[in-house]
Amino acid sequence: MQTKFTLELTDVKAIVAAAEAEALKNNWAVTIAVVDDGGHLLCLQRLDGAAAISAHIAPAKAHTAALGRRETKLYEDVVNGGRTSFLSAPDIKGLLEGGVPIMKDGQCLGAVGVSGVKSNEDAQIAKAGIAAIGL
Repeated sequence: MQTKFTLELTDVKAIVAAAEAEALKNNWAVTIAVVDDGGHLLCLQRLDGAAAISAHIAPAKAHTAALGRRETKLYEDVVNGGRTSFLSAPDIKGLLEGGVPIMKDGQCLGAVGVSGVKSNEDAQIAKAGIAAIGL
């Protein structure tokens, strides 16, 4: 058997706090979602002024990043590159940049999804959150 790393509540809180700090530093109104390795929602935080739809998009990005174990930008690039048939893949909804997996020693612990500003800025916020736990 293998040992499996998991996110603890203190990790989730640190991720969200750091992601929020990055967003507020830039005056970005976003929603931040953290999921476990199965894509199950652990935390959702919608900052003041964030669009209501971002509360649906952020968890979808996080879910897709966790299950795929890769940044959602890859999927966006695949679709934009002309492989539109990928849109029919089952249970994949967050095909926009801004979902980032949380990886440790080759294992996926979960993911962070952010929505509300430009996609590359969403990813910047997610990565700032993940960096807070040293990954």
